[in-house]
Amino acid sequence: MSGTTTAAALRRRAAGAGANRWVVLVVLCASLLLVAVDATVLHVAVPAVTEDLRPGGIELLWIVDIYPLVCASLLILFGTLGDRVGRRRILLLGYALFGVASALAALADTAQVLIAARALLGVGGAMIMPATLSILRQVFPDRRERALAIGIWSAVAAVGAAVGPLLGGFLLEHFWWGSVFLVNIPLMLVSLPVGRLLLPESKGDGRGPWDVVGALMAAAGLFGMVLGVKRLGGGDLDVAGVGPLLVGGALLALFVRRQRRRAHPLVDLRMFARPAFSTSVGCIVLAMLALVGLELIAAQYLQLVLGLSPLETGLRLLPLTFAAMGAGLAGARMLRRFGPRRMVCSGFFLTAFAVVLLTAMGGTDDPALMLSGFVLLGFGLETTLFGAYESMLSEAPPEQAGGAAAIGETSYQLGAGIGIALLGTVMNAAYAPGLSSVPGVPASASAAAGNSLGEAYEVAGQLGGAAGETLRAAARDCFVHGLHVTLLVSAGLLLLGAVMALRLPRTMSCEPTAAVEVPAPREVAESRVSA
Repeated sequence: MSGTTTAAALRRRAAGAGANRWVVLVVLCASLLLVAVDATVLHVAVPAVTEDLRPGGIELLWIVDIYPLVCASLLILFGTLGDRVGRRRILLLGYALFGVASALAALADTAQVLIAARALLGVGGAMIMPATLSILRQVFPDRRERALAIGIWSAVAAVGAAVGPLLGGFLLEHFWWGSVFLVNIPLMLVSLPVGRLLLPESKGDGRGPWDVVGALMAAAGLFGMVLGVKRLGGGDLDVAGVGPLLVGGALLALFVRRQRRRAHPLVDLRMFARPAFSTSVGCIVLAMLALVGLELIAAQYLQLVLGLSPLETGLRLLPLTFAAMGAGLAGARMLRRFGPRRMVCSGFFLTAFAVVLLTAMGGTDDPALMLSGFVLLGFGLETTLFGAYESMLSEAPPEQAGGAAAIGETSYQLGAGIGIALLGTVMNAAYAPGLSSVPGVPASASAAAGNSLGEAYEVAGQLGGAAGETLRAAARDCFVHGLHVTLLVSAGLLLLGAVMALRLPRTMSCEPTAAVEVPAPREVAESRVSA
């Protein structure tokens, strides 16, 4: 081949790579959208599942919780395995497993089968989530382009979380509850061949054996931690709640000790010695802690205090999602202009301001106040998460991209679990004392009403008359008081996050990096035929 022909071929290949990395981003975002939707789509189907399968109370909890539990516990395992055997390979296997598990869940005729199917969905999600972020890290070596790609990626994640309940509600109005899972199958049938054709393969340096024992230890430890946090958030202060937390913490401590002693660790803990990396992980935990706990309490406030329907509640929370999408799309430009430190700090401050603003919510509806508060909340939190994720990925070595992505996703899940537990505990502590003795209401009824606002309404309905109305009004007032206390605690945690973010770099460092070639589809096909 002549020099002219070779140069032309290289130019064509470079042009194809430049075009295709954005196509790769579309495929990765479609993968993330599917997992994000599936995390929330079941919520609206719980009543239909309960009516059809008749699960017990414990079985119903496992139907809802097993997916995030399994997914969170296996992120490090599959993230580091992808660094070893190939991130694209793990992603495609995740696609296949997700499709099979979706079919099994849709056709489940017992609660036990549905729990098993949801667990398999968690395994598939744990394969897909870190793989999307680590492939993104490889395909976009230039930090400016990578920042834009992460902004689009995070905006898609925000869309998925909001679309889940709306899609589930639409499907339940026209089909049976299994349709919320069945919709995944055609998407997987498309994603598998498209991903195999378009996605590039990438691995770590491959030095030393993969630490199977360490991977299982991390999975078991994270499962115990997340399970313990969820049970503590539900008020289980006995062995069932504290036990898994202690066992999980001990296993994670042993995992850290094991990794420090190995010549080729599963996760290079030296990444945490880098201030930007460890600070970014802490910021993700604090941001999610505030977001998930506040969303849960806000949903209860909208439905139980203001009396809105589930659909009306979802629509009221949509501005938060749209604001988060806008922040994700504008994140790359803000990061270049302000740098990671000012961007993440500003995001925390803006979110804290929004939280304090929402303390003006009372027993009557104020749509303008909630609209402004939720918009500021969504924009501020997404700004924080965007800056933290981008800084974390940029600090991680390329060969550790899978492990770094898994750490980021695990901190995301842990922050969500801790947020529900911590803010739920604060809410209960502020709510219950006001109902210890309500004038004109029996002591037993007041004590039962102190468990939750929903239970207070049930007790008030049973009492009826003036006593029932008195209890209902007192419970509503106590809930609003608890909401205000919880919001102030959240604001304090967010300000703590702003102080933590001061350790991030002041400016966005964009050092020249070697381009990663993403072959055009035709070249991929030709290479496979020749092989």
